[in-house]
Amino acid sequence: MTPKEASDVFETHRPRLVRLGYRMLGGRASAEDIVQDAWLRWSKTDQSAVTNVGAFLARIVTRLCLDEMKSARARRELYVGSWLPEPLIEAEEPDVDTDELTMTLMLALERLSPLERAAFLLHDVFGQPLDEIATTLGRDAPAVRQLASRARKHVQEARPRFPVTREDGDRIAQAFFSAAHTGDVTALRALLADDVVLHSDGGGKVFAFLRPITGLDHVLRMYGGLYRKLGPGWTQFIRPAWIDGLPGYVSRERGAILQTTAFAIENGKITAIYMMRNPDKLTHVDG
Repeated sequence: MTPKEASDVFETHRPRLVRLGYRMLGGRASAEDIVQDAWLRWSKTDQSAVTNVGAFLARIVTRLCLDEMKSARARRELYVGSWLPEPLIEAEEPDVDTDELTMTLMLALERLSPLERAAFLLHDVFGQPLDEIATTLGRDAPAVRQLASRARKHVQEARPRFPVTREDGDRIAQAFFSAAHTGDVTALRALLADDVVLHSDGGGKVFAFLRPITGLDHVLRMYGGLYRKLGPGWTQFIRPAWIDGLPGYVSRERGAILQTTAFAIENGKITAIYMMRNPDKLTHVDG
């Protein structure tokens, strides 16, 4: 295989490899770095000896991600405030946001061990057979089946029972912005579930809440307080968006701080709010 042919073959697999890296690590930039490392290894490989290129490259990326996750988890212990995955906006990242793993399910994956996460993603999301995954993870097939089964149970517990339609999701997201923008606490109350949880990630770079805000009354007080403190027009709506499979929008606070807001919705009520404000995770967002 000539260098040009090797490059062309790799590029056909790149979108899938980036998606695997993102689902493993929770960040687009980290995924792209991993895939670039995989390209360097592929370029030094005897490609004529590789019988299944897709499985071979996925194996490289998975192992690189497992190594990265060790240091990433250590860094996350020092992270300021809540950590959320880097938001991927549907139309802007078509090669990555092509599965059913929403922001809520990505957070469920964070509670898994690295091997459980890898087994679940490779088997349930990317459709690899157990024997290939066993080779990748250095485990036998029955052990991989158990890893994937345990992971699947955690993910299923976090999966919404009644997924929201596009139409309802857009309607609820825009109604939420309107109510928050005008300080209409009564309208907000009608949109939120009693056990709603608000997560915000500022990464220590901009203001965000260090811990999730839990419960309807606490979330309402927070939004009421923001409106009283900042006044009308405190936030500017830029556009609606589907963020990691959830309805939401892109906005700017007082014209300066870029933010994405995504909503988990059950039975017509918002059960979780995910606010990304960390500028390092929003560099790819057009705002």
